[in-house]
Amino acid sequence: MKTTRYETMFAHLQAKKEGAFIPFVVLGDPDAETCLSVIDTLIEHGADALELGIPFSDAVADGPVIQQAGYRALEGGVTPTHCWQMLKRIRAKHPDVPIGLLVYANLVVHRDVKAFYKEAAEADVDSVLVADVPIGASALFVEAADETGIAPIFIVAPNADETVIREIARQGRGYTYFLGRAGVTGADREMQTLLSSRFEALQAAGAAPAIVGFGISTPEHIRAALAAGAAGVIAGSATVSIIEQHLDDKAAMCEALATFVRKMKAATRRS
Repeated sequence: MKTTRYETMFAHLQAKKEGAFIPFVVLGDPDAETCLSVIDTLIEHGADALELGIPFSDAVADGPVIQQAGYRALEGGVTPTHCWQMLKRIRAKHPDVPIGLLVYANLVVHRDVKAFYKEAAEADVDSVLVADVPIGASALFVEAADETGIAPIFIVAPNADETVIREIARQGRGYTYFLGRAGVTGADREMQTLLSSRFEALQAAGAAPAIVGFGISTPEHIRAALAAGAAGVIAGSATVSIIEQHLDDKAAMCEALATFVRKMKAATRRS
């Protein structure tokens, strides 16, 4: 089996004693061309991988900042077809960067599960996380992911029991999405104290490296996550809020994002 982009990334970061910094943005926010410039900026200034959303009108796991980003993209006419086109452009420009999608089941099922994963594979996407499908209901999605060589990503809560952890370790690949706190996404809500024992349980079960999401907005959050045993972090609302704050000035938007990414990436470097 060939080495995946995630495996290459984690090995490279481990050799440098760094954690992964992964920003999240919604494809097409605030428009397709600006979004592509945003993604270039994120990668050029230190993002190790990308987590990208396809705009959806009922993003139940997301807080208001990311929901508004989805609405902006939808109001601008962005469709899944546009997203596949964008993803192909991103991959052509950044061939080695792991790219994950965070989507909702309705988007996948409406298109037809196997057709959705086929399109994701044609866009050379590395992973898909279906946010509102628990591990116990994931068989159809995992089958389609396996058939297309895409890593299925699963969310694990801090209070997940051993049975759930073992099942996520068995079926998940790429990385494991570890919730930094309960509820929906949002940079205005603090990450909970992370227990090292939960990361140890995932590692003992053979799960893919744990990446902490939800509530990551400061370098201190990153240092705490890595100290607890995480392999990296995802920053969603904190990234998207910068886009929202600079909708009228694309240059200022990219400059602010560059500063943010450099600051956050610096915090992943272990002393």
